Amino acid sequence: MTAVPDLVDRIDDLLPQTQCTRCGYAGCRPYAEAIVAGAADIDRCPPGGETTIAALASLLAREPVPLDTTRGTPGPLLVARIDESACIGCTLCIKACPVDAIIGANKRMHGVLESLCSGCELCVTSCPVDCITMAPAARAWTAADAMLARERHEQRQRRRARASAISRERAVAAALGDDAARRRAAIAKAIERARVRRRQAP
Repeated sequence: MTAVPDLVDRIDDLLPQTQCTRCGYAGCRPYAEAIVAGAADIDRCPPGGETTIAALASLLAREPVPLDTTRGTPGPLLVARIDESACIGCTLCIKACPVDAIIGANKRMHGVLESLCSGCELCVTSCPVDCITMAPAARAWTAADAMLARERHEQRQRRRARASAISRERAVAAALGDDAARRRAAIAKAIERARVRRRQAP
């Protein structure tokens, strides 16, 4: 029963953990799960390129295939840069960043922690004022970077799951509160009607 989860882990370990979603999935691990399920081929990871394809092919005992370049092409690591003079502090890039590499607050200028940036480019498309560009990182993406990016992505996923659960709980509590308030109001009206009838009785 543990063979499939173990294989997912091993495939996930071979992926670059940039969490860029170019493969068509919400991150590296969902892509690994899709490969195991037979829903996706091993050719969908531009950041990993031919090296990752070869590693996946070796693990899965299959022939390597060419990279699907419709999803992007391999290249040197790029990092996001924010034009501080144009940033409006909308926080959309912060919400888009899969590894929490962008800091800032609502209506305040944002900044990128370049040492944590995975080069996913998701912040670029989220910016409504086009103030984010990608620039050469002048360094390679390492195994240590991948490990840290995966940890930060998993922490972010857990945080978002907790926030969603809290929102659902509050919505349920609010709905129950509304129902209770309506019941109290209905009871109060019924009591008042009964009092009126008693006063009007001969």
